[in-house]
Amino acid sequence: MKEMKKLVLLTAVVLFGMVAPVLAAEGDLHGFFGITYDSLHVWRGYVTYGADSAINPFIDLDLFGSGFHLETVYHQANGGGNELGKRFDYSLYYAGAIDPEETLATMYKVGYRYFNYPQMSAAHSDQCIDLQEVYAGVAFPKLLGVKGLVPGYAFIQAWPSMSNTVVGGANPNGGTYQGCAHVFMLDYALPLESISAEIPKQDLNFHVETVYNNHVDPRPGGAYTTSDWTHVAMGVSTDFDLGNNLTFTPGYWHQITMEDNGNKGVSPDHDIDWVELTVKYKF
Repeated sequence: MKEMKKLVLLTAVVLFGMVAPVLAAEGDLHGFFGITYDSLHVWRGYVTYGADSAINPFIDLDLFGSGFHLETVYHQANGGGNELGKRFDYSLYYAGAIDPEETLATMYKVGYRYFNYPQMSAAHSDQCIDLQEVYAGVAFPKLLGVKGLVPGYAFIQAWPSMSNTVVGGANPNGGTYQGCAHVFMLDYALPLESISAEIPKQDLNFHVETVYNNHVDPRPGGAYTTSDWTHVAMGVSTDFDLGNNLTFTPGYWHQITMEDNGNKGVSPDHDIDWVELTVKYKF
């Protein structure tokens, strides 16, 4: 697995080095960066930092209008005792559209992601809990015939970076990060008109998703997830244009856990609520 990780990362770097000069001729480098505050850090149904809140700075680079993107997200708890849980998410993905004007218009995104825990990195091979995955997602903005109502689906195939670790074969519960997950989603943008003179129009963005999880569990020990429907997450958010390419997005989330067992499932709590606050700058 270690050699596979190196090969994948090296291949990505080499390919980018080959195509960057050509892509540079097609357009400028664009993207966005910002930071998100979570009152409770929930990652795919898992409460990763206990009761602590978290900060999550991020950057996403659109590689010269080619459809390829490079994304990095950093996660850190605001309380003590979670130093080993600091995590970088590195992703290379491609986003595009098929027949955007047709009823079967399809928005898609495919990519590779590497999860790095710097405090327990590959330099300490016996304790490495780094993870990897490939993913693909689709959304159908015109399928249901209602403006703003968009069904979607995502597939995730995951594996540990090193096989004989606590997230791999050394896990006594067999709860390794070695499997797949299916995410079924529905989004709706509810338009609000004439709110005020300063805000003539504002969309409330509703999101709901349910997950079938087949052994995709990032926790290094203790609990584990078997093949089952694990949770339903529901959220609402809205974007406030602050001017100068700045956007502020507050959001509220509620999760219903289907496997609410302390040793099996994504969370020991049946109901979870948290708030997200994001500031993003687009360039």
